[in-house]
Amino acid sequence: MNYSVNELYDAVVVRLKGNVLGGPDGTKLHDELHKLKAAGKKNVVVDLAKVKFMNSSGLGMLISGMTTMRNADGDLRLANAADRIQSLLIITKLITVFKHFDSVEEAAASYRAEAAS
Repeated sequence: MNYSVNELYDAVVVRLKGNVLGGPDGTKLHDELHKLKAAGKKNVVVDLAKVKFMNSSGLGMLISGMTTMRNADGDLRLANAADRIQSLLIITKLITVFKHFDSVEEAAASYRAEAAS
């Protein structure tokens, strides 16, 4: 798994690419999220558009990231989940835990909308 980080609106976008399997990649992402949290950046969007495969460890990695950001009074939201990833979220009932959007722009804008209300 590779990933890149950039900012959009008031959110940090983490674009995952490849197979999301946890392990050392999960540790790298965990460290990255803690750096963001320390920098006061607690609104994260994970772009899943280029994820080919995700296993239970990959799901655990996303749950851990969401917990990290929510404990910092932020959130981790998902965008662009392909059908196979969306099916995995539905089967595991995590679709009810994560806020998910059809695009990165919608997910990032959702933080703005919440801040305005």
